[in-house]
Amino acid sequence: MRAYLFPGQGAQFVGMGKDLYDNNSLAKEYFEKANDILGFRITDLMFNGTDEDLKQTKVTQPAIFLHSVIKAFTLGESFKPDMVAGHSLGEFSALVANKALTYEDGLQLVSRRALAMQKACELNPSTMAAVLGLDDAKVEEICSSITEHIVVAANYNCPGQLVISGSIEGINVACEKLKAAGAKRALVLQVGGAFHSALMEPAKKELEEAINATHFSNPICPVYQNVNAKAVSDATEIKINLIAQLTSPVRWTQIVQNMIADGVTEFFECGPGNVLQGLVKKINREAITQSV
Repeated sequence: MRAYLFPGQGAQFVGMGKDLYDNNSLAKEYFEKANDILGFRITDLMFNGTDEDLKQTKVTQPAIFLHSVIKAFTLGESFKPDMVAGHSLGEFSALVANKALTYEDGLQLVSRRALAMQKACELNPSTMAAVLGLDDAKVEEICSSITEHIVVAANYNCPGQLVISGSIEGINVACEKLKAAGAKRALVLQVGGAFHSALMEPAKKELEEAINATHFSNPICPVYQNVNAKAVSDATEIKINLIAQLTSPVRWTQIVQNMIADGVTEFFECGPGNVLQGLVKKINREAITQSV
């Protein structure tokens, strides 16, 4: 069985998607449609912009979404997933690829998500940190012990690699406690805010309105969603989980483990970079992975 995986924020690079645009007429058509929908030429920033251009939230998230989804589209009839999953932002790409969302609706939701998250970040200055070399349970215990600040587990990426999210003060306190507890590293990340924490509640409320106003179809194959790591095929349930995603942790380790338990034999990463392939290998060394 085949699983297609779609990356999240951080996978972007200058020049992403240019080969597709230049060499595939269908890809070019979809990229130009995106320029019209967004109201600015995101392709110029993707192909010829700077790293700083691509770090703008309103650019980063749609850019990764476009690269991932258009790659899937260009596979044509050979794109036959038995299941899909996306890491954070990548869940929207996965939902377009498995026909739960149209391309147009998916892009508009991603754009709304990016802008809502940016506003939430400006409202509550916050950050995230990568924690390496500690058991998940120990990281959770230390985060829970910090009651004066918001600090939570945000991304369960693979065994021994967990990202925490919260207020700047809370993350700094947590990093010191985690290092004292034996973490190999507890490194504050250069991100704009505390994604997948309660500090994203303002963005969640805004995105909830947009998601509820958007039509979702039952997909062609199950999506393993971030909030529960389970296979979901019901459009209503997909919407509920997608709304909860912004303030809930990304359970990537559990998603990959559940996919393997459900019969996956090959993982295909569809989008910029190969970060997800690396995480899959750390979760299960025997897993077969490749880029689309």
